Amino acid sequence: MKNQFRALQFAIVAVLLWSTVATAFKISLAGMTPIQLLSVASISSFIALFSVVIFTGRIVTFKITLRKKWKSFVFFSLLNPVAYYLVLFSAYDRLPASQAQSLNYTWAIALTVLSAVFLGQTIRRRDWVACFLGYFGVFIIATSGNIFNLEFEDSLGVGLALLSTFLWATYWILNTKMKADPIVSVCLCFFFGSLWLLPGAIYFGGFSGITQSALFGAVYVGLFEMGITFVFWLMAMRYATNTSLISNLIFVSPFISLLLLHFVIGEEIFASTIIGLAVIILGLLVQNLNYRK
Repeated sequence: MKNQFRALQFAIVAVLLWSTVATAFKISLAGMTPIQLLSVASISSFIALFSVVIFTGRIVTFKITLRKKWKSFVFFSLLNPVAYYLVLFSAYDRLPASQAQSLNYTWAIALTVLSAVFLGQTIRRRDWVACFLGYFGVFIIATSGNIFNLEFEDSLGVGLALLSTFLWATYWILNTKMKADPIVSVCLCFFFGSLWLLPGAIYFGGFSGITQSALFGAVYVGLFEMGITFVFWLMAMRYATNTSLISNLIFVSPFISLLLLHFVIGEEIFASTIIGLAVIILGLLVQNLNYRK
């Protein structure tokens, strides 16, 4: 049954949890490498999602999907979690979390561009406006507000953050053709992703030297960036009578995250980051608002 109040409850929980993960990224990366972080997080996410599969009676669906489509998920897992999160965590490792997080919010704009290229979808006038605003916001953040000097503090970090948005968009475009239960689908991606990541992590030094706080942070990332929060969001969408109202709550997340980054780990939040993020969010709102309503 549709229940907007219950949908709102699930959505608020999801948004609040997603608001904490940039802080968890930085805490974890202070004591481990990106591939170590991703390996621990991916395994944690798989365990959490597989528990949801069992608890919700999806185990038969899981077995059937695994048997029929395992080759597809072997490929999808290379995109997400392997490529996407390795690139994203590498960006967080180089940039202040406030900047990396803000740049990552342009993934919806990247999705529009790639949908036009690969799916033949028409780019509307509002999409062009959103693209301009989104990447102008990126420019403000990348130059720390010195937009006329054209000096980038960390070009590679900015490039990695933007590349992650295109990897994420590519994953979702390809995933639209996969007819599978969404929870089972994500669970299988993290299952095969863990099989890719564990040998890689062992090859590049194993898991020695990881601090306790970093390990806790990595498990937290697996549970609340990749796993359980996704289920909460799906439940919000399932119960919602007005999905656009629920979807627009996600725009609150980056601003809560900035507050947490400042007060929990003491990261300095630059005015240019706030301005750039606001411009990006404005672009996303232009793209998503229902103007007729």
